[in-house]
Amino acid sequence: MVEMRFLCDEMLQRLGRWLRAAGYDTAIAMAGADDGALARQAVAEGRWLLTRDREMALERNGDGRVVWLAVNGLPEQVAAVTQRFAIDWLLCPFSRCLECNTPIIPANPAQYAQLPRGALLTSPQVWYCPRCDKVYWEGSHVRRMRHTLENFSRGVWRIAVN
Repeated sequence: MVEMRFLCDEMLQRLGRWLRAAGYDTAIAMAGADDGALARQAVAEGRWLLTRDREMALERNGDGRVVWLAVNGLPEQVAAVTQRFAIDWLLCPFSRCLECNTPIIPANPAQYAQLPRGALLTSPQVWYCPRCDKVYWEGSHVRRMRHTLENFSRGVWRIAVN
């Protein structure tokens, strides 16, 4: 099975972070990135370019890898990409850094020292991003995010708040 890879334009940053949370390799464009450069990056890296920019989708879609999302809100965007790509929101949750997209790895004892006091009370497992030096653990925020991913998987397009 070929892994789906995405590049979200700056208007779809929130969607990009949720795709990362689900385990999809998702690059997120920097603010002000050139449309042509984004299209070239998508082709070079074998990514689907997701955009809210209708003109970019019309002008830069020579190979069919630019996908225009005509909807504004995150719930509608989640529904649109789920339908278009058969997204599995429970693919491999929390396996990528939400900040830089790098696959995270189990933390070593030195990285445990970066944890806030009490973090190990909620989760004995800790992960580490070797690129941006960020430590992850399963606190209440991860439980809320996991619930949201489960909602997305069931076709309920709302963000869990509790």
